[in-house]
Amino acid sequence: MTMIQASPLLRGALALDAAACAGMGVLLSLAAAPLSGLFALPPDLLRGAGLLLLPCAALLGWLSRRRELPRLAVLAVIGVNLIWIADSLLLLAGGWFMPSGLGIAFVLAQAGAVLAVTMAEAVGLGRSVRHGEPA
Repeated sequence: MTMIQASPLLRGALALDAAACAGMGVLLSLAAAPLSGLFALPPDLLRGAGLLLLPCAALLGWLSRRRELPRLAVLAVIGVNLIWIADSLLLLAGGWFMPSGLGIAFVLAQAGAVLAVTMAEAVGLGRSVRHGEPA
């Protein structure tokens, strides 16, 4: 397994990802019913997404505090984020739901935020040093 010395950018991006997952997880888990009315999305979908984000936040927070990381773990975080973005867009394009304008804006905004964090994680990974390589 290839270990990396995590760059400050990578650690910061992972910490930001953790904070965003925690905040969104709590919001969606606790306020699914009122948000469902605003977004015209099923409360179970919102609550389920929120509950899924909470353990992700814990893992991302743990990873962000480590100076040394398995490269594969960071690639997995990036991959899962890309799947989240694709699923968000598929939710809008799939025709399964008819979200309100605010719901569409919410889904697009959170997908854009995930994309920004993912890009920072990818750049941070590129700036990280593999174990055994000169800094």
